[in-house]
Amino acid sequence: MRFGWILGWLVACSAHAALPTELPGVGVVPSLAPMLEQTTPAVVNIATYTTYQVRNPLLDDPFFRRFFNVPDGRRYRRTQSAGSGVIVDAGQGYIVTNYHVVQRADEITITLSDGRSLKAQLVGTDPHVDLAVLKVTPDQLTEIEFADSAELRVGDFVVAIGNPFGLSQTVTSGIVSALGRSGLGIEGYEDFIQTDASINPGNSGGALVDLYGRLVGLNTAILSPAGGNVGIGFAIPANMVLAIMNELIANGEIRRGYLGVSVQGLNPQLAEAFGVDRKDGVVVVEVEPDSPAGGAGLEAGDIITHVGEREVATISQFHGQTAIIFAGQEVEFDVLRNGRSRTVTLEIDNESLDKQRGERIDRRLRGTQLQNFRSDDSAGDGVLVTEVDDDSAAWSFGLRPGDVIVGANRQGTRNLSELRESARRGREQLLLRVYRAGQFGYVSIR
Repeated sequence: MRFGWILGWLVACSAHAALPTELPGVGVVPSLAPMLEQTTPAVVNIATYTTYQVRNPLLDDPFFRRFFNVPDGRRYRRTQSAGSGVIVDAGQGYIVTNYHVVQRADEITITLSDGRSLKAQLVGTDPHVDLAVLKVTPDQLTEIEFADSAELRVGDFVVAIGNPFGLSQTVTSGIVSALGRSGLGIEGYEDFIQTDASINPGNSGGALVDLYGRLVGLNTAILSPAGGNVGIGFAIPANMVLAIMNELIANGEIRRGYLGVSVQGLNPQLAEAFGVDRKDGVVVVEVEPDSPAGGAGLEAGDIITHVGEREVATISQFHGQTAIIFAGQEVEFDVLRNGRSRTVTLEIDNESLDKQRGERIDRRLRGTQLQNFRSDDSAGDGVLVTEVDDDSAAWSFGLRPGDVIVGANRQGTRNLSELRESARRGREQLLLRVYRAGQFGYVSIR
């Protein structure tokens, strides 16, 4: 009876005006409106413009052009796309968004909730986490505060804010469906928040916030056969966004440190074999002697339980933490060895950033010497192959000294760090795009 009376009250009120904020005998009606009024001005629309050359093989033939009197000149086309972004520093004008939103953009324009449009500059990108940082002239901007995404729990209420299908300032709500999602093949480093808050095309780069209006994640992808929302969306955790953003602002690029350790997930069988009570964590499989892990004293068989202050229970959590370990840092690993706990400190130096042996990047590159390569010509930045042993797999599959590796497993590689991350995508083969003698080609190493 009481429920029916309340329902009738709501229907009657909605026929005349907005729903009441209080109901007789019930009290205050919950509403997200006050929080959203403070938060939505920090979520912006991002419009990108890209100019690319239109290639037609027939137009490359001089005889064809003369016969049909086609002017000799390059043709270009300009395209536009849209996405979302989040203002995280109103004083400096910094905005975070997805890398795929601004990828290959010639011009970037953001539109604020009050209708103003501002030109944005690209500060830096991290394609392997799908993050980019933009900067605009700070002028009466509103920012979102970062939350500690490590405190999220499955079942927490969250709100997604973005611009789906070009519809500005759209808000949807839901819960955290899962944490630490990986193995989706979306990015190189995957440690996603899964949510059932509706995320659609155009939401990319938008905010996932808690009920206090704090940023807990950056909306990135959806899982959908038809391209629309089916209640499975993914967001990059705020802690990862903050760490990578700070690195991009400081250096303009990501300089991830090399650890020199291979791991696998702990399972009940391994736990029994190692004589430990834990059922979660990661087990060290291999340690390179002259690597930071080797120098710190890590050993095969060690069970890593914490990286820094964060507990590590799964492989995805381990990779999520290593994604925000950068050159020049020191990081503590808590490990179990022979049933006893100990802490080791890895010093991530800068010496290995510009030159490395190929096996440090990927086992299939064993027998090669590699170094970062920067160029102003058509090859662009990449990784220069300085040496290749003639009895190595790399040599037998066609890699040669002087090759510049500009891509791996269909991802661009501008340096050794990006080559390592792209190499992780290919399990059966390592597909390299190389620049040699003025031409691009491919080398596939198995």
